[in-house]
Amino acid sequence: MPETFIVHALAGLGGYLFGAVPFGIVFARLFGLGDLRKIGSGNIGATNVLRTGNKLAALLTLLLDTGKGAIAVGLAYWLSGDPNAGLAAGFWAVIGHNFPVWLKFHGGKGVSTTLGVMLATAWPVGLAAILTWLTVAFITRYSSLAAIVAGATAPLFAWFLTDPQHTLLIGLLSAVVIARHHENIRRLLNGTESKIGNKKKDA
Repeated sequence: MPETFIVHALAGLGGYLFGAVPFGIVFARLFGLGDLRKIGSGNIGATNVLRTGNKLAALLTLLLDTGKGAIAVGLAYWLSGDPNAGLAAGFWAVIGHNFPVWLKFHGGKGVSTTLGVMLATAWPVGLAAILTWLTVAFITRYSSLAAIVAGATAPLFAWFLTDPQHTLLIGLLSAVVIARHHENIRRLLNGTESKIGNKKKDA
């Protein structure tokens, strides 16, 4: 039991540190886009990078923010041989993205990283969540609404498509995603939420 706890704790720590890498800010600086925290919504994710008009930087941010969730799960499982260590690493990778130590714990909303974790731990649920996000985003052009709906439905998909342990993880991650969108929910209700493709220079 103590050894198992140590393995899970190390997996969680590794997942947190990897998840805390702010790829949005990294690519914004590499592409000369300025401080991402002072652009658009001020978020460090791919949607806000897209508001700069640089689609390549946004795509790279999306891929690596998603990838770090999946890689955290895969590395923890590969190094330990324990599936639960992978789940721990995945959960804490999302927490790391949302509350990165490098940015004084002011991070993103964890949508892409959460999808990466879902794809690595229960790919049918991850695929269903992605299709849900794409459908809602295409119809409404609200990235935040798409994330909220995908987050709300993911535990339902998990209930039917995977086991209780994975359902619990996905339920926790979905709750985190929705909670991180509380300001977006308020703007959606007020009709002031920015749509995909809108460019704003000031946060």
